[in-house]
Amino acid sequence: MRVVFILDLIATRYTANMEKKMLGKNTGSMTFKETNNPIDSGKFGLPAMETSISGGGKLLGHDVMAQATFTAEMQPDGSWLGECPNTGVIFCSEGVAKYRCNGIGNMKADGGAEFRGGASFETTSEALSELNGKYFMFTYDSDAEGNAEWNLYPCL
Repeated sequence: MRVVFILDLIATRYTANMEKKMLGKNTGSMTFKETNNPIDSGKFGLPAMETSISGGGKLLGHDVMAQATFTAEMQPDGSWLGECPNTGVIFCSEGVAKYRCNGIGNMKADGGAEFRGGASFETTSEALSELNGKYFMFTYDSDAEGNAEWNLYPCL
């Protein structure tokens, strides 16, 4: 019994330390207004959506505006596979960055959606250069009215 307790304690501390080291502090938070249009997915006979977003917020401490168009295809299990293939753009007074991201999402009971995934950025802006060469995990949550919030966390 004592050995099991000690092993469990070690595993818990190891897991907690791993989780703390995987993601950094919030790098940015933006709010968007979505416009959704159904598109033909050609896969599994299930629906797909094209979503355009526009909005702004903070990224690396800078006020930013952002725009993107992404697609999401329903999967056989009811989840959604989303992709923004290098069509996202971040604008700030100090420069511009483009981004790509992929994520998995599910519909919420209120008619919105929640996605979790990863994003990478490219920029020549010195102010946004911290985005280069890193991968960011994100949360993306929207409501039934098309209001969305995107939060970014760097992988360490």
